[in-house]
Amino acid sequence: MAQPLARDVVEAVAVQHGVCIRPIPLKRIDTQTGKTEIIDVPCGATLASKCPSCAKRNRHLRMAQCREGWHLEAEPVITPDEPNADQEWLVGFRADVQVQRDQAAAAGEPVEHLDAAIAELDAEINASGMRGGVLGRTAHRRKRSTRRRQDAPDLPKRARQNTTLGRTFTASDGKVYRPSLFVTLTLPSYGRVNNGAPVDPDTYDYRRAARDALHFSKLVDRFVQNLRRVAGYDVQYFASVEPQKRLAPHLHMAVRGTLPRAEIKAIAAATYHQVWWPKADRVVYEGEHLPVWVEHDQANADDRAGDYLDPATGEILPTWDQALDQLGTDEDAEPLHVLRFGTQVDVQGVLAGTPDADQCIRYLSKYLTKSIGDTLDPDNPAQRDHAARMAEALRFEPCSPTCPNWLRYGVQPKSAKAGMRPGGCKGKAHKPEHLGYAGRRVLVSRKWSNKTLTEHKQDRRTWVLEALGLNGDQAATDPDRYIWRPVPNGDANVPPLAMRLLRSVAERQRWRTTMQRLQAEADGQPTQDHSTTGGRAA
Repeated sequence: MAQPLARDVVEAVAVQHGVCIRPIPLKRIDTQTGKTEIIDVPCGATLASKCPSCAKRNRHLRMAQCREGWHLEAEPVITPDEPNADQEWLVGFRADVQVQRDQAAAAGEPVEHLDAAIAELDAEINASGMRGGVLGRTAHRRKRSTRRRQDAPDLPKRARQNTTLGRTFTASDGKVYRPSLFVTLTLPSYGRVNNGAPVDPDTYDYRRAARDALHFSKLVDRFVQNLRRVAGYDVQYFASVEPQKRLAPHLHMAVRGTLPRAEIKAIAAATYHQVWWPKADRVVYEGEHLPVWVEHDQANADDRAGDYLDPATGEILPTWDQALDQLGTDEDAEPLHVLRFGTQVDVQGVLAGTPDADQCIRYLSKYLTKSIGDTLDPDNPAQRDHAARMAEALRFEPCSPTCPNWLRYGVQPKSAKAGMRPGGCKGKAHKPEHLGYAGRRVLVSRKWSNKTLTEHKQDRRTWVLEALGLNGDQAATDPDRYIWRPVPNGDANVPPLAMRLLRSVAERQRWRTTMQRLQAEADGQPTQDHSTTGGRAA
């Protein structure tokens, strides 16, 4: 029983060679030759618990993206392509269908078939290479007063400059320096903590900690807005959200350009986010006393399929829009929650090409392959108990307008449907491995490196193929030539997973041997044959 399982060794060797252990088989059909192949596509997982190889590859890709955009010396220019004839025809046809839909609606005729055609056209427009929607933002946005809170300090402002690069400094010897910043922001204290766990869990403010984690991404957005307003230019950033030892999220941010440290700390102190949601502090329904779902009579139905009713009185619970309308008309209303950063703000100046820059990039990507829950210390039972208490505090906390937990507080969730139950939300924020934070772990501004993540990935792939002397996959150079189809489960043409992993390992071994030979030739050293050892020296 102490002997290792061969299948486990296959996976371990696959991970050692950077092979995805959960590949997705796809059928590729060549429209010119009619040839059909089964191609393994990496799963693309970002967490090491799901696929270590893909997680490591994504981490290195993010590091390359951060390094390439942090200290740009030329202004990134993004020029949209001119629309082609097919795209113009699609938009013109979309205009004709829209007119037909409007005319049918004005005449009181059914428009369901036209709405379905418009939805298909919008999807085809995006698939043709156009971004966004034809109509732009159509949803109604509620607006509240933008007057700053009296308990928040005012922010200074600078004249706006149309640049993303920041300032440069010239030394006495004529050398020009373009410094940047590495900023760390944390949330406030919820109680004394020792070794990642509260000293007194009964007095630890778990409700506030849960709500701060749920809305942390919005607070980061506010900080970026304020940072750009004070800096006077379009500040670009690369940031990662990571868990502290106390399990609260905090932010590491690489900022292009520089500002005085005192100003950064003043911006953090003046930044806040108000959550204008209905009150969720008083429990109205719990246990078996829960609202009842009643389907609408289709003859008299409005746009809703049904409503939740009070089980005792039969009264319809206020809908999400009704609850927000009531909140908007109440001049004395207070936000459900107000987020602020803590007093611990760390600001470091960084120069391009220095060891400090490389260390900051590694620090930014340190936890990207782990979920927040994966950072728990297995030898720290107090921290595990702290995580369990945090998960329980999040259980009934509304995470979004559509969260079923709103029923607990007497409000119907947005887009309510049958079967909703408080404490049963399947949202990402309620899962123990996320502990309230459901946003993206990597936040990158649009003009950071003047490339998308896909373009960074293609650059790395092109470099490797050129180094290996390969022409690359024709699917990348001529994508219209191939048709991709999913492979159904149990397809006899798909080899067993272990066999596919072994083939991929063999291919990686050949690649690694070639790369070692090229490296040795570049260094002027004699080459060694590692084909039988799998290139372990690499």
